[in-house]
Amino acid sequence: MFNKETVKLGIAPIAWTNDDMPDLGKENTFEQCISEMALAGFTGSEVGCKYPKDIKVLKKALDLRGLQIASAWFSAFLTTKPYEDTAKEFILHRDFLHAMGAKVIVVSEQGHSIQGKLDIPIFTGKYNLNDQEWQKFAEGLNKLGDLAKEKDMKLVYHHHMGTVVQTTEEIDRLMNTTDENLVYLLFDSGHLAYSGEDFISILKKYINRIKHVHLKDVRPEMRERVRTEKLSFLQGVRAGAFTVPGDGCIDFGPIFTILSENKYEGWLLVEAEQDPAEANAFEYAQKARKYIKEKIGF
Repeated sequence: MFNKETVKLGIAPIAWTNDDMPDLGKENTFEQCISEMALAGFTGSEVGCKYPKDIKVLKKALDLRGLQIASAWFSAFLTTKPYEDTAKEFILHRDFLHAMGAKVIVVSEQGHSIQGKLDIPIFTGKYNLNDQEWQKFAEGLNKLGDLAKEKDMKLVYHHHMGTVVQTTEEIDRLMNTTDENLVYLLFDSGHLAYSGEDFISILKKYINRIKHVHLKDVRPEMRERVRTEKLSFLQGVRAGAFTVPGDGCIDFGPIFTILSENKYEGWLLVEAEQDPAEANAFEYAQKARKYIKEKIGF
């Protein structure tokens, strides 16, 4: 289905220790995390909060386990702060990832975001940009995309629950107002399903601009609890709204088919933030790897 030379399988460390709520998995060390990733059969990872910042130290630890860095999250504040503030941090982030061999930079706009707010309901508290803010946002992303291009890297934008780019309409506007040669899309099945979007339609529509994929599944009963009880995004994570592929409601078969038929190249990266005390990270990594192998053959 996929070319093993051009498509790689990774998993995010957020299942071991949560970046936004570090009490979840505080007992899990960096070494345990990457060792269990490798044991589960993955070859790559994004960067987590416990990862060493020293490039040589990080490379050695990963090389020992046959792992690579796929990318790392970058929080942009293009709608709420001067562009120069975000650009300065972006360049540092870009150069670190470039030194680690990554080809894409995951960017999410955190201006006006409620994803990290414990007391704001995720389904009713989201901010919507006005026309002026959209223009400023798009211009800033294009500039960041140009900075990424300087290092032969790609900016992949992460649509995300509780941010200014969550819905189909917002993804459409993002794609229509940014340069297709500078701003690409990260496809995240879980965030689209959580939001209630038609993720297959979005995948087909923007397949040529999708350069990074997060494989996230959703537990629909928990999602419904979040909606009816007016819980925040982080409360939903604690409740178990997300899980790994094969354990929720999403059939990833059609997703893999569309990606392979369109010769997708890059990372397929499992990401499922859960409480590791309730959902053991190694166990769920193995579960995800088994499911993916059954679907794509490796």
